[in-house]
Amino acid sequence: MDELYFRKVTTLVILAVLLILSFFLVKPILLAMIGGLIFAFIFSPVYNFLFKLTKSKNFSAILICFVLLSAIIVSLWFFSPMLIDESIKLYRSSQEMDIVTPLKKIFPSLFASQEFSQEVGSVIQSFVTKLTNSLMNYVSNIILDFPTILMQIFVVFFSFFYFLRDKDSLTDYIKSCLPFSKEVEKKLFQSTSDITFSVLYGQLITGIIQGTILGIGLFVFKVPNAFLLSLVGVIAGILPLVGPSIVGVPVAISFFLAGSPVSAIGILLFTVISSFSEQFFRPIFVSKRTKLHPALVLIGMIGGFFFLGILGLVVGPLILAYLAIIIEIYRNKNLPGVLIQETKR
Repeated sequence: MDELYFRKVTTLVILAVLLILSFFLVKPILLAMIGGLIFAFIFSPVYNFLFKLTKSKNFSAILICFVLLSAIIVSLWFFSPMLIDESIKLYRSSQEMDIVTPLKKIFPSLFASQEFSQEVGSVIQSFVTKLTNSLMNYVSNIILDFPTILMQIFVVFFSFFYFLRDKDSLTDYIKSCLPFSKEVEKKLFQSTSDITFSVLYGQLITGIIQGTILGIGLFVFKVPNAFLLSLVGVIAGILPLVGPSIVGVPVAISFFLAGSPVSAIGILLFTVISSFSEQFFRPIFVSKRTKLHPALVLIGMIGGFFFLGILGLVVGPLILAYLAIIIEIYRNKNLPGVLIQETKR
């Protein structure tokens, strides 16, 4: 009995040590692997379609990886110089920006005092300077860390290929490791798939579409730093309860104050179209699927961003979503859940 107990304890200790070592081993590339997994989930419908046509797992996965990698390389080739140039211009203009004068025109009674105006201007100028400095540091770090980023991209696509090609085998393997009954296991995987689909397509893809629509308007009306503002619009579109209007409305107001009412109205029109496009695209992506509560999505995105960076905008809500799924399965009630909700048919 003592010998059997000793063997069990020894096995558990060895397993724990190996798990800890394995975690530290993959930690530097863990986010890249998660990125590959996310890509695999997003492009899984495309892979399934190609596999039906070609009957070849390798060819279907390689074709998708090649097309996606080519699109990323072309985008970086064309847009990176634009992003760097606009970041430098934005930094320079922020140092010379007159913020108080437009505010005086909008709120003349509030900014009647010269001392108050100078104090508010100093605070806003300090905030804008810190924000643009952070942006410049982020861009410069991308340039300096390019070899590391290149390696991370390699890991992303390496993981993307194998997750895409072997997704059925990986799913069966994970199921074999779970300690749940078949019924609970089926419910767990169905809920996980629906929630992941809802977050990635309903939140991420919809947000990208919203930001792109706004970006088209910014380029049409020749807004300064249009590409950089479009990226901010995409991020704002991804965030629930925020939306691209947080970018479009201030730009429209600035054009109106600058004496360009036609451009202001045009930008405002694109902002409205961008904001309301969510009502069209989101039901298409998440119809008849469970969805995560918007507050939980927002908390997950903000917390994920501070914890994991840009990728945390996607990973954060998914972590909270999977926790909510486990809670709902454990709760096992017929009453509708608060964290996870059914979409309207």
